[in-house]
Amino acid sequence: MHRLDRDTSGALLAAKERYAARFAQIFGTERKAVKLYTAVCSGHIKNPEGVINDELLIHGKMKKAETGYVLIKNGNLEDIDLEYSVLELELITGRMHQIRRHLSMNGNPVLGDDKYGDFKLNKKLHKMIGLNNLLLHASRLTIKEEFNIDVTAPLPEYFNPYL
Repeated sequence: MHRLDRDTSGALLAAKERYAARFAQIFGTERKAVKLYTAVCSGHIKNPEGVINDELLIHGKMKKAETGYVLIKNGNLEDIDLEYSVLELELITGRMHQIRRHLSMNGNPVLGDDKYGDFKLNKKLHKMIGLNNLLLHASRLTIKEEFNIDVTAPLPEYFNPYL
């Protein structure tokens, strides 16, 4: 009924029967569905909350894209000289790789991102602490109104060093 990037962990809603797929419009522009993500990105985020409004190139056209965020924590891994931030993010629009692209465009790529991330840093993290995962997780999916669905997915253990 909606998609997650291949390496993103977390909550996903699937239609078991074909007729159920007709409810897919809940992920459209009417904002009946709220999708919250948790991400660990490089660098310290200065503003405790905000909205990233950078347009994204989708199939050759610039499209509006909005990602809201709340800063959970700024941290440091002293032994490998890494500043990082833990964010809760909300997809206001739903463009392909939107969170990953927005954070990367703003100089704070998601750790472990092998497409838009800091490749040199990811290699260092793999070598020093064994990071093999994209640190982006679909933590909560809420569908209001007639469906009244609220699903949460606990963070995988590989997020623990950053929490």
